[in-house]
Amino acid sequence: MYSDPFLIFINFQVSENNNMTQYPMTARGAEMLREELNQLKSVERPKIIASIAEAREHGDLKENAEYHAAREQQSFCEGRIQDIEGKLSNAQIIDVTKMPNNGKVIFGATVTILNVDNDKETTYRIVGDDEADIKQNLISVNSPIARGLIGKELDDMVNIKTPAGTVEYEIIEVEYI
Repeated sequence: MYSDPFLIFINFQVSENNNMTQYPMTARGAEMLREELNQLKSVERPKIIASIAEAREHGDLKENAEYHAAREQQSFCEGRIQDIEGKLSNAQIIDVTKMPNNGKVIFGATVTILNVDNDKETTYRIVGDDEADIKQNLISVNSPIARGLIGKELDDMVNIKTPAGTVEYEIIEVEYI
């Protein structure tokens, strides 16, 4: 039923140049995209259509700023809808909670790392690009930290290149939650 998330990550990296890119995402990330898509289609799109209709009633469209603003908003909305639909249709949804925890860092895992230099502990969850939010410690699978952690195991030492230089971390906990 589930493929190895590490292999999915590798497949994602290899297929980036192909037209049919698969987007790894957690079940929660897919649900968030579906909610946004529903909001755009059922609330935003009708609101924009009404704005365009109202602006048309004001007369000359060449000099009608409201009309042009509404059309621009419509263009953005339709583009976002297409983007979300494309990502969901090519999504590779991974639910790590249904996988046995073998201590390996995989997509969707929650990883606690220790900075060896300053003894600072940080916990990250490795998620898809659309889910990433550093303020909530959700890092993209494509971030330098996640790329350095994927495939490693509990108690491994990892060197990660950062803007400040290479930092050495120890993986002190791997959870599939």
